[in-house]
Amino acid sequence: MLLRALRGELLKGRRNPVWLVFLVLPLFPAVLGTMNYLGNVSVLTDGWYSLWTQHTLFSASLFLPAQFGVFCAWQWRLEHSGSNWNACRSAPISAGALYGSKFLLAVFVSALAQVCIGGLYVLGGRLAGLTGPVPAELVSWLLGGFVGGVTVCSVQLFLSLILRVFALPVGIGLAGGLGGMLLLVKGYGLYFPYSLLCLGMRANNTKLVLPVGQFLVTCLLCILVFSFLSIQWIKKRDVTTG
Repeated sequence: MLLRALRGELLKGRRNPVWLVFLVLPLFPAVLGTMNYLGNVSVLTDGWYSLWTQHTLFSASLFLPAQFGVFCAWQWRLEHSGSNWNACRSAPISAGALYGSKFLLAVFVSALAQVCIGGLYVLGGRLAGLTGPVPAELVSWLLGGFVGGVTVCSVQLFLSLILRVFALPVGIGLAGGLGGMLLLVKGYGLYFPYSLLCLGMRANNTKLVLPVGQFLVTCLLCILVFSFLSIQWIKKRDVTTG
């Protein structure tokens, strides 16, 4: 049943312009970060590490939450259109399978985002004239960003499910990203879902020590809570509208 729902989601996404978001948006923080690094190279003297802080300053707090917000809002857009919700829920697909197919796509999107960020970071460093090896920590930064990104996607999927207006959950994602960076700076990064993305990537601070155990537990709890809420909302709405 889950595979059937996932195939439906993949068919819905074929030739859809939403994928352009993941090709175009990552370029902006990469270009801005590299230019900012080159413009302040006299102050940013730590090479690859300084470049990472400039790339993630924009991506983790602004562009990534926007990407996830757009994608998750798009995932529910068809179901929210016209009477499609009734048609969708009359199909032989459970609430868990319906949500699970969208969540799995969001997991893929989070992984794709980190691959793009890592590739553009290395390319930006070479274009900026950085020599020497790429930091070995890059893998852990990207893995942390992947887990934090999946957490943000679980929140955005829930918001996009209950808020039928496309732009509103996207706006909340943007606000959450900026708020997440501020809370991380204040030392509350483990207590706000959007901060987990910044924390996992060590955004703007490569010296930040990641409490891996607490980080993973918090991410898992957030994912479980918002996934549970989403599935229960689907079931409730099914009863109400059915």
